Amino acid sequence: MSLAALWPTFAGFAWPWALLALPLPWLLRALLAPVRDAGPALRVPWGARLAEVAAAAPGARAALCGQPWLAWLGWCLLCLAAARPLAWGEAVQPPQTSRELMMAVDLSASMGERDMWMGQQLVDRLTAAKAVIADFLDRREGDRVGLLVFGRGAYVLAPATADLDTVRTQLLATEVAMVGRETSIGDAIGLGVKRLQAQRGGERVLVLLTDGVNTAGVLDPMKAAEIARDEGVRIHTIAFGGEGEDLSVFGFRLPSGGSDIDEEGLAAIAGMTGGRSFRARDVDALAGIYAEIDRIEPVEAPGEALRPRLERYPWPLALALLAGLLAAGLSLRRAGP
Repeated sequence: MSLAALWPTFAGFAWPWALLALPLPWLLRALLAPVRDAGPALRVPWGARLAEVAAAAPGARAALCGQPWLAWLGWCLLCLAAARPLAWGEAVQPPQTSRELMMAVDLSASMGERDMWMGQQLVDRLTAAKAVIADFLDRREGDRVGLLVFGRGAYVLAPATADLDTVRTQLLATEVAMVGRETSIGDAIGLGVKRLQAQRGGERVLVLLTDGVNTAGVLDPMKAAEIARDEGVRIHTIAFGGEGEDLSVFGFRLPSGGSDIDEEGLAAIAGMTGGRSFRARDVDALAGIYAEIDRIEPVEAPGEALRPRLERYPWPLALALLAGLLAAGLSLRRAGP
């Protein structure tokens, strides 16, 4: 009969090689030559008297080898404890708390407007957005985030994944107008909804950042918002951009006409889907918006069922100690008067 049959929760040994020490005492006894009586090593005048006392006390010999089976049992238990037997614990299924977001970033030509200050440096809108979103991703441990970009068309750069380093790399590699100079907000929403349909359930969220109005694409933004609402996708919209100013060669800030943002349309899209609409005119405001989005109620789903393995070496170790104490007690009793 196997050990698993006697102990249904038995999960093996952590160090099974320790069981190889079990036959060690028998091997030593078989391989080593027995000790022969070579006579007294020291002669003293009272040696004969000591020999008589030793012969008259047979209990002393019994104290050494009267209970050999307890010694063997103790050794086997010590080897068993050294192998660290394990037992399966009760199965647990801890909940996994995480968010699943799809982020849509505008790469149209207007995102190249240099009207954002980062520290003492004037940068374009896309550079500022990258910095804020990258910091947002740094705090998404345990979340699943996807990335799509849109210009003349909409394209997925990274599907929803827990590998946020890949999402960050794809984000930082984007460039202004790399997918066209126009803005296709409706197509971006439609693609985001399509990707979120594959989600296994729970909350579906699309965060859309743009600095313009819908000028391209085949899907009307409001129609796309209706589809998102019907599919249970909540959209948060961010209208991002300053006053559309840049620096001239003489150091003066001149208007460049890049502040045309459809704030009303974006607010209508967010309202129709149960999301929120934000307006960011600088980097600090954009960072605050993503901090607010960070407080979206997370999706809680049951995690993978786990059965922990518990250490059971204290049991054989305690039995080995008990066998040793019992052997010592019996030896003292036999050696007594």
